[in-house]
Amino acid sequence: MAAAAVGRAGSFGSSSSGLGSAAGFSSSSATNNNAELRAGGDEDDGQNLWSCILSEVSTRSRSKLPSGKNVLLLGEDGAGKTSLIGKIQGIEEYKKGRGMEYLYLNVHDEDRDDQTRCNVWILDGDLYHKGLLKFAMEASSLKDTLIMLVVDMSRPWTALDSLQKWASVVREHIDKLKIPPEEMKEMEQKLVRDFQEYIEPGEDFPASPQRRNTSLQEDKDDSVILPLGADTLTCNLGIPVVVVCTKCDAISVLEKEHDYRDEHFDFIQSHIRRFCLQYGAALIYTSVKENKNIDLVYKYIVQKLYGFPFNVPAVVVEKDAVFIPAGWDNDKKIGILHENFQTLKAEDSFEDIITKPPVRKFVHEKEIVAEDDQVFLMKQQSQLAKQPPTAAGRPVDSSPRVPGGSPRTPNRSVSSNVASVTPIPTGSKKIDPNMKAGATSEGVLANFFNSLLSKKTGSPGGPGSVGGSPGGGGTGGAGSNLPPSAKKSGQKPVLTDVQAELDRISRKPEMVSPTSPTSPTEGEAS
Repeated sequence: MAAAAVGRAGSFGSSSSGLGSAAGFSSSSATNNNAELRAGGDEDDGQNLWSCILSEVSTRSRSKLPSGKNVLLLGEDGAGKTSLIGKIQGIEEYKKGRGMEYLYLNVHDEDRDDQTRCNVWILDGDLYHKGLLKFAMEASSLKDTLIMLVVDMSRPWTALDSLQKWASVVREHIDKLKIPPEEMKEMEQKLVRDFQEYIEPGEDFPASPQRRNTSLQEDKDDSVILPLGADTLTCNLGIPVVVVCTKCDAISVLEKEHDYRDEHFDFIQSHIRRFCLQYGAALIYTSVKENKNIDLVYKYIVQKLYGFPFNVPAVVVEKDAVFIPAGWDNDKKIGILHENFQTLKAEDSFEDIITKPPVRKFVHEKEIVAEDDQVFLMKQQSQLAKQPPTAAGRPVDSSPRVPGGSPRTPNRSVSSNVASVTPIPTGSKKIDPNMKAGATSEGVLANFFNSLLSKKTGSPGGPGSVGGSPGGGGTGGAGSNLPPSAKKSGQKPVLTDVQAELDRISRKPEMVSPTSPTSPTEGEAS
């Protein structure tokens, strides 16, 4: 506009100067003609300048990033679809929606200094909402759509069924769009060409998509494109597909808790790669928690939809960071995984090998949960209150106290005599009904010890009387293990102590209960 304003001001000035010369019209006509020629030349230069600017603007508008590109995510509930897109956007926590979610990705081209938005549609994991696909996949925008199938690697036993289920949902919806056969065939052929013309990135990889297309065209002219394998692109959807395995950080958990080994993960990977071959899909292992391969997903999306350069080679060594671009894989490369199988076979069924483990974790948690200390003590108190009160301890402990009646006795023969004579007294059985009273128990003891004293002179003394004769006269028996002096010196104090204890016990019942039957005991003791 500045150039136009200057041009117009110059032209008006030349005409006004021509009109202002009234002295000689003929003499000033040449001057006016020259001024008009100069003004015409300036107008031509201005028109050329504007034409250059307009052509440059139109060229840039044609090279702008296209709008209307779509990414459609499908997968089970809890697979991490929304979290994946939120992580690509730079949002740590993204609230999950219901039905059909709409998000977008900002795509920026630094070379062209241009940016656009890529539409992102996330379908709910419930098949009830599959009718909402009509808002994300239309017949007019199908060729500008990329399908992303999301698999939860923390539950690998659901991987294959999930992929087949959602792929069939997409196929069913595409068939409902009733796209003309010619257009659909052209889309399928383009997908085949892209798969066949894949070039592994290397040192000589072209830096721009234009140069890459040129090199691909030269390769095509040289007839170096290999035919597809028998199991490759047998299910051609006509649009690019990417299989994204999320939560790959759970691989270490599967190894620790469910005894998964490397051959199990190779077995899972081989089946997923076979599926990707059938649909001509790429495979990317990701982890939002560890921020692994998140940026790779974004780069692959913009490469497929906008033609951005992509220089990342395939990665198959790391079991939790696998990346296989579309066109790189084939049956022979998948067969390399089978060489590491030890207990598994390549032809084994996926459902038979990768089974859902039993729920042991929750049972374990229930076992280790302890109740509150106060609750436990209250239960114990209530149980003790329900039990009947125990009887008096004296009758129950009478038999153990028999050998303990003389705690100062060091001689074993006396204790053995007591043990041998224990079943002899029958008076205790007769007095059993009266043993509830505390005084009668001491009378039983008196009867028991009096029976020992009365039988001392007539009985051989049981097994412990080997070293001593009845009456205490036998000193130095031949079969005794103890010295005779020890036995002789040991018996007299024992008997004396027993007699004194019996006298004490015999006197005590008289003070406690005069009617207690202790008179025979007193007669014997006297």
